[in-house]
Amino acid sequence: MTSGPADDAGIADPGTAHPGTADPGTAHPGTGAAASYEQARDELARVVGRLEAGGLSLDESLDLWERGEHLALVCTRFLDGARQRVDAALERTRENPET
Repeated sequence: MTSGPADDAGIADPGTAHPGTADPGTAHPGTGAAASYEQARDELARVVGRLEAGGLSLDESLDLWERGEHLALVCTRFLDGARQRVDAALERTRENPET
């Protein structure tokens, strides 16, 4: 596969985003991990916009589509991590409503 503008943002494999940690968006030096959910979401929106605008070669379109799939997975992992944090906080509140 060729590299292109869609590869420039440095969002790594979603597994490196550590969605279950207190701050799933913390970048890890040297890994290229996504700095934030917002960064991945914004890049995904740009990728979709470029695909919808058309005028790309088949190869460029496929590269962007693959990048979009990857970014969607990154976003899902961030959101899953956030949901786990909310669920854990709600459970703590149910167990000890005075805090």
